[in-house]
Amino acid sequence: MNPVVEPLSWMLGTWLSDPPGAGTFSTLQPFQYLEEVYISHVGQPVLNFSFNAFHPDTRKPMHRECGFIRLKPDTNKVAFVSAQNTGIVEVEEGEVNGQELCITSHSIARISFAKEPHVEQITRKFRLNSEGKLEQTVSMATTTQPMTQHLHITYKKVTP
Repeated sequence: MNPVVEPLSWMLGTWLSDPPGAGTFSTLQPFQYLEEVYISHVGQPVLNFSFNAFHPDTRKPMHRECGFIRLKPDTNKVAFVSAQNTGIVEVEEGEVNGQELCITSHSIARISFAKEPHVEQITRKFRLNSEGKLEQTVSMATTTQPMTQHLHITYKKVTP
């Protein structure tokens, strides 16, 4: 492993939602989802990730995103770059402290025909809990709604 990404090594592996994740937002009906997460490295000073969400009953594919997590060398500063199947591309930045990563959108771009309301800000928090499970909480603000928690999910590790 590249030593630059060692502070994020607790995120590595294949993770499956356990239990299903919960989604809410003022413009949506509450929903549940399953998700597979792959976080890996290939020796570069960056982690690769993909998040693949599925409907819990039908297993129909839902949200998808993939990208990279970079650490600024010799700091706890982190950049998270994500491309999503909804036509959004995000750059989020923040810090890793122990086994917790908190990031906030720095820039958001979208395809010209992206669905409204448009996302204007995202925050994410990843943490490894005392049971060794990875938790993710996502909040967002749109052109019509203030910052509100949108997703919360807990994953169990299935492969290192």
